[in-house]
Parts: sequence; C-alpha cells; structure tokens
Amino acid sequence: MLTLTDHAVAAIRNLTTQPGLPEETGLRIAPEDGDAGGLALSLSDGPRAGDQVIEKADVHVFVQPDAATALADKALDAQVNEDGEVSFQLQSQG
Repeated sequence: MLTLTDHAVAAIRNLTTQPGLPEETGLRIAPEDGDAGGLALSLSDGPRAGDQVIEKADVHVFVQPDAATALADKALDAQVNEDGEVSFQLQSQG
C-alpha cells in the first residue's frame, strides 16, 4: 500500500485545508488520461467508488484502483520550493 512521508502529509494538509474546502477534502491519485503510465494528482472532496483510502495524521489520499497496484510498494514524498510550490515524488519503500 502507498505510504506517505511526513513531508507529504504536511504538503497535503496545506493544500486541503484552504478556506471553503470540505473537511473530507483529500488528494486523489489516478492514471492520467492518454498518457501511458502517467499519474494525475488532484484535490477531491472525498473518495470515489473503489478508491483505496490512505489516512495518515489528519490527511486523506484517495488512490484510484488502476493506480493502486502500481503504487503498492511506493512512498509519496513532497518538497516545497522557495516560491511555495509543491512537488510530489514517488520513492521506493525502504
């Protein structure tokens, strides 16, 4: 199952706790349309049918079933640059 680093949790928390977003807002990971092997990340107000739900601390990640298998042995990490832009990376679980 995909795991989340502490950096990823902090980045997801910052994205999902913006004013006006529902409390259950989380990060959704799904295959990118038209791109072989690419993944799309987006904010979602909750899981969709069949999504794998990953919770750590107070954040939620919803993984679309077709992406869950490919991410089973991965960890999601995040970095924030000087401009405050978030970059997510996948790492092998060690």
